[in-house]
Amino acid sequence: MKAGQWDPSREERLTTPSPRKENKKVVIKDVPIPELAKDQFLVKIKSASLCHSDLMSLARDHGNTVTMGHEGAGVIEEIHPSAEGKGFKVGDAIGFNYFINVCYECDGCQIHNQRCENTDLPTCQGFHTDGFFQEFVLVDYHNAVVLPPEIDVRRASPLFCAGITAFNAIDSCELQPGQWIAIVGCGGLGQYAVQYAKAMGCNVVGVDISDDSLNSAKDYGADAIFNSRTRADTYVDEIRKLSGKGVHAAAVFSGANAAFDGAIPLLRTNGLLMVVGIAPEPLQINGLDLITGRYRIKADSTGVPQRMPKAVAFTAKHNIQPNVDFRKIEDLPAMVDDMKNGKARRRQVVTFD
Repeated sequence: MKAGQWDPSREERLTTPSPRKENKKVVIKDVPIPELAKDQFLVKIKSASLCHSDLMSLARDHGNTVTMGHEGAGVIEEIHPSAEGKGFKVGDAIGFNYFINVCYECDGCQIHNQRCENTDLPTCQGFHTDGFFQEFVLVDYHNAVVLPPEIDVRRASPLFCAGITAFNAIDSCELQPGQWIAIVGCGGLGQYAVQYAKAMGCNVVGVDISDDSLNSAKDYGADAIFNSRTRADTYVDEIRKLSGKGVHAAAVFSGANAAFDGAIPLLRTNGLLMVVGIAPEPLQINGLDLITGRYRIKADSTGVPQRMPKAVAFTAKHNIQPNVDFRKIEDLPAMVDDMKNGKARRRQVVTFD
């Protein structure tokens, strides 16, 4: 943990995991409870979940150790005077985004807070500064939303990145009830996406190379599922036949370049390719296809905090739930190894009692 982030005069201690700079491994250590600053809440974490993006953070050289985690939910313990009167109170169960050191007001912050035009400081907790795999964290009130009673705070952390990303992506497809969407990549984000798409009245096709993930998508309401590896020669034609002329949208939640290459043939004329997964190599896009209306392209993500209330309200209304495994903080090194090795089939959530 970076010493400058913590006040050593505080006697309270908590357990927190950090990737060591020298070996890029996760260790568990004690650090002081952080001190409140302007616009912040002190939050007692109830759940924090592991995301594939955390592995990207683990692989980076931050110049020092950084506490992992950018998906969190918890209960407000203290409120800085500057954050009073903002619609929150001590004891509220909240979910929150992971932005820090941004203005929330500039043109960049209206699109994505990582594009803030008024800061040169680190902007992402869990990536550039300490994140949420610890008992107490600081949260900027701009990032927070009170959880409705329908959402269990102990299960809520995956909503605040994975779930909101999936909701934003499906919502941005602007599909009408009865239209077809392919969810390409049926892991944690994809399983959220299946639920959101079904709740919006869409016909849903799940595409993945994992039968376990596909079966989960089916359990969550997918109308049909296709293994693009074992049915490589037939799945495109089968999906196009099932959906009429092809799907109206294909949302790619996988980070594999092959997933994007395989999604485009599924689209009907002027269908929408929704980019969500972050591929390691540039996407192969044909400009002629775009200008002649073969397909369109959009992309989405967690977006800005102003979009969170719509996603949270929809999630509560339709009782959309993540498929999770509950773990303890001591399990985090093993959780990371399982995700690296492709053994994690559900969202892994660390809970703090």
